[in-house]
Amino acid sequence: MNEYDMVIIGGGPVGLFGTFYAGLRDMKALLIDAQDELGGQLVSLYPEKIVYDVGGFAGIQAYELAQRLIEQAKMFGPDIRVNEWADMIEKTSDNMWIVKTDKGSYKTKTIFIAAGIGKIVPSRLGAKGEIEYENKGVYYTVRRKKDFENKRVLVVGGGDSAVDWALNLAPVAKSVTLIHRRDQFRAHERSVKELFRVANVYVWHELKEVKGDGNKVTQAIIFDNRTKEEKVLDVDSVIISIGYKGDLGNIPKWGVNMKGRDIVVNGKMETNLPGVYAGGDIVQLESSPKLALIAVGFAHAAIAISVAKKYVEPSASLFAGHSSEMDKFKPK
Repeated sequence: MNEYDMVIIGGGPVGLFGTFYAGLRDMKALLIDAQDELGGQLVSLYPEKIVYDVGGFAGIQAYELAQRLIEQAKMFGPDIRVNEWADMIEKTSDNMWIVKTDKGSYKTKTIFIAAGIGKIVPSRLGAKGEIEYENKGVYYTVRRKKDFENKRVLVVGGGDSAVDWALNLAPVAKSVTLIHRRDQFRAHERSVKELFRVANVYVWHELKEVKGDGNKVTQAIIFDNRTKEEKVLDVDSVIISIGYKGDLGNIPKWGVNMKGRDIVVNGKMETNLPGVYAGGDIVQLESSPKLALIAVGFAHAAIAISVAKKYVEPSASLFAGHSSEMDKFKPK
């Protein structure tokens, strides 16, 4: 069984930065992520949107930010496992931990939980043909706008994400139609006003069925939920944007103190379990307000790894020093 100084659970921004920082502190690290691609919400939910609230960038595309974090995380050669669920943790007789996943077990001195909202699972409508044509024309997010160039696109939803994708795709798509089950939108008022200018909008309408030739989507049947009158739309793509759920898996069963969906930590990012730390969107500090910001998560990671380093090696300094002065970053 492989043995580590730290196992990091969650491959979003906080887990990625934590992986880098563990390497900076000369800790042998393993990063485990349940998604099939690193980057967390940056990649899964809004890869082409611009992030403005990360220090050092006046604005950076979410996907690019994720790629830079991944590059940074790999600097010190950590082991990385994607598409792997962390199922359970167990304390060993020699004061270490076993992290059990759906694909193996790993022995570690410490654990850093940076699972965010959990594995991101899109909410599905249950419309006929929806599952059959998933990734064949039915999507739950937009990874690359260019995939929708000159396509007839149907967007389902009335929140910010649905309206934003409709607006973003309008300049590149052949046509954009948006349907919403009500006549009131949760999206920003200015965005909704622009939506009616650039897209075909049907309120009080829902998706009944997605049709195709077996390989790709060709039509969508929508209906007025007041009159039940149906319309057949010729479409190439259907984007269902009605929300997401975060699946924390078995984390609530691990024995960490939780408040709702949040792991309770102190100012050192320590949980109630010795050697187990947490940071990012999944935590609630005992005496601080919760701010779901990437920048805050980075600080959580640096604190957690620094405290974990002293837990593993009591003689180590809590502060790693300034990276600009470290020999490991100097040209060889």
